[in-house]
Amino acid sequence: MKLLFLAILLLSPLAAHSADNTNLLDRQWVATGAKGKLDYKETPKGERIMDFSHAGYMGGGVALPTLPVKKEVAPSGGDDTAAIQASIGEVSALPMVNGFRGAVLLKPGTFHCSKEITLTQDGVVVRGSGSGKDGTLIEMTGEPHTAFIIEGPELSFPKETPANTFPIADAYVPAGTLTLSVKDAKGLAAGDAIRIRWARTAKWIQFMGMADLVRKRKGKEDSPQTWMKDNTTITIHRSIRSIEGNCLTLDVPLTDTIDAQLLDEPAVVIKTPAVKRLSQCGIESLQIVSPSHKGTLTAGKNISVALKGDSEDCWVKDIVMRETLNNVQVWGGCRRITITGAHSYHNSTVEKGAGYPADISIRGSQVLVDRCSSHGLGGFYVATLNQAAMLNVVLNCTFEGEGSIQPHMHWSTGLLIDSCTIPDGRVDLINRQSSGSGHGWAIGWGIVWNGTVKHLQIQMPPGALNLTIGCKGEPHKTHSKESFFSAIEPVTPASLYLTQLRERLGEAAVRNIGY
Repeated sequence: MKLLFLAILLLSPLAAHSADNTNLLDRQWVATGAKGKLDYKETPKGERIMDFSHAGYMGGGVALPTLPVKKEVAPSGGDDTAAIQASIGEVSALPMVNGFRGAVLLKPGTFHCSKEITLTQDGVVVRGSGSGKDGTLIEMTGEPHTAFIIEGPELSFPKETPANTFPIADAYVPAGTLTLSVKDAKGLAAGDAIRIRWARTAKWIQFMGMADLVRKRKGKEDSPQTWMKDNTTITIHRSIRSIEGNCLTLDVPLTDTIDAQLLDEPAVVIKTPAVKRLSQCGIESLQIVSPSHKGTLTAGKNISVALKGDSEDCWVKDIVMRETLNNVQVWGGCRRITITGAHSYHNSTVEKGAGYPADISIRGSQVLVDRCSSHGLGGFYVATLNQAAMLNVVLNCTFEGEGSIQPHMHWSTGLLIDSCTIPDGRVDLINRQSSGSGHGWAIGWGIVWNGTVKHLQIQMPPGALNLTIGCKGEPHKTHSKESFFSAIEPVTPASLYLTQLRERLGEAAVRNIGY
């Protein structure tokens, strides 16, 4: 029986000391105010639902470009890998014109590809002639591999010195904020690129209830697990929009709190020199087909697209993927990525073993997954992984099958699941405890907005919020006592992401991304 919960809140002693979670029942976290603009409620410490509109290509609200065709490739009937890669090389050698080089057009037909095809230079796109039956089909052959890789450089930064390092003065920096104060801003200026760094200390790990994870093993000795090593560093890349005194206003909100009481040393702002990331690359308008997978997930597998290294402002658009696993991967150094119109189809299943596949896996930040779908196979539709996954959005997607959207492990922060339909599956924003390698709390500051889901499993972390707003669904079994369900009739605005984007950049920004 479907249950419509306004709110059910069960708090453990640890959760009771979190982000003022004891007074959630009467809060309307965001709604359209009297002036027609979104009105945000805050916790007493200043946390609020963050502005997710910064997710996507160029930081949101910018249309994906259409690059001119500079090289065409027709299928040969044999292995086409080398011919496609050579054409990419020719276009990569062209001069940049307005930030772009051009597109390699794959003509209609079937291309046989036995190895990965890689883009490593700015402003290059591989474009098929459509993802339908009369378009371009990439048939993966040979040993398991990744069909397309967009691979940026691995960035390095100068050592921290007193001249480039600015201790944060605030005792508490709330999640969702655009501002923070340093002890002395002399040497910083508007427009500077910065890194914000602090450590995940033993005190914080204890506060999160993750210091004593143990896996119970039937007939064997229990196995202690490590959720996160003491003093693991978290680094967030931002730019300074403005400075007033010692108060910095950032270009993009922070996705987690910085609590000085849980640190051994102050958090710092580090002035960062300009660095060059790979940018303006895309994979478009084609179909990728793989032989059916056999075995567990650890067996060799074909993957559709991977974005690696330090890449930004890249995209995956209008692709159909059949029988590939872990279809689109966004790795930790990537940011401001749009994945739109990516559709996964699975007939085969993966044998039970070390994990299940994720159609879209996100380790990066400011990723927009827009109007995508999955069909079949009970894996993860979208999964975030590790603490580099910050401020990501899943918008207007439909996922069919008994799978789930599930942040996977090690404390990702800032995830909006907006207007998605999962008729037979789940959304899990949970503590995964001793699963896997000790995945523990997988997500904080996660929002499920106006979704239709068969099962919702939403748990409340210490020091953070996970919320459902305007969602229809049944509560799924919980793995711990801290749970928050708010499954009611749909609310306005219909889409939080699009409304935030409209307010920040105007109606044209919404039209630019096809709404």
